[in-house]
Amino acid sequence: MAAVTVVVAMVVEAETDMAARWLRHLFCDQATARRAFPREALQAIEQATTAGEARHSGQLRLVVEASLPLARVWRGVEARQRAVEHFGELGIWDTEANNGVLIYLLLADRQVEILADRGIHARVGEVAWQVICGHMERAFRQGDFRAGALQGINAISELLERHFPAQGGLNELPDRPLVL
Repeated sequence: MAAVTVVVAMVVEAETDMAARWLRHLFCDQATARRAFPREALQAIEQATTAGEARHSGQLRLVVEASLPLARVWRGVEARQRAVEHFGELGIWDTEANNGVLIYLLLADRQVEILADRGIHARVGEVAWQVICGHMERAFRQGDFRAGALQGINAISELLERHFPAQGGLNELPDRPLVL
């Protein structure tokens, strides 16, 4: 009988978590994203991306998504899956040296995902991305979205500079953050 109680408790907890997530996505909108990333913050992030790309040949893109459409939340789409979609749609996988990096923020879920193309990922590894995500998430929990994003961009730029120093190539991706 105890096993049945545990299973029922787990189902109720999962339903409660789904309802809470659904509500976060319902009420997290473009105004939320603008409060977290006002124009000045977006300009500072763009400048940091441009400055970093002057020191390396990698390509870096920051995408901030306030929330997912509720149908996607209901189907269980998570931040990682959405980041993979953006990685493909925005052509971050298609850089000449396979050294594109996406920083994806899903504000409603308070999650950060970093996806790196195979060229840089093979040299850096998963642990480095997790450490950078952790630093960014700490700043975000304190409400300092600008500082968290800049920390992430600077840390990734240092890795790209170490493994892909500047060679005077083209800027293959826009430096301006994309806010959805």
